[in-house]
Amino acid sequence: MTTVTFHMEGSAITGFDARGHSGFAQEGEDIVCAAVTSAVRLVECTINDVLGLSASVKVREQDAHISLRLPGGLSAQADSTCQALLTGMMVYLAELHSEYPDYIEVLEA
Repeated sequence: MTTVTFHMEGSAITGFDARGHSGFAQEGEDIVCAAVTSAVRLVECTINDVLGLSASVKVREQDAHISLRLPGGLSAQADSTCQALLTGMMVYLAELHSEYPDYIEVLEA
């Protein structure tokens, strides 16, 4: 199962951890893993490459783990944009959980 944990400070999302393979299908054919990976990469690329905000990203391929943490001191506009991106990702993954409850879990911490 893939578990995505969103880290919160009050109502603000400060980052996330995504861990594990969903187990829906074999590697390379797993649509749940592909959906999660695409969402993670889109958010990371938008925050780091498009907005240029230098979020901390750590990847451990051996245990299928990726984490992202927003940098501190963001402007109000940058923070608002990041919150919209991360909230959209959370909603998307929660909907994916509704469709595939045995393969993905979405948590807040």
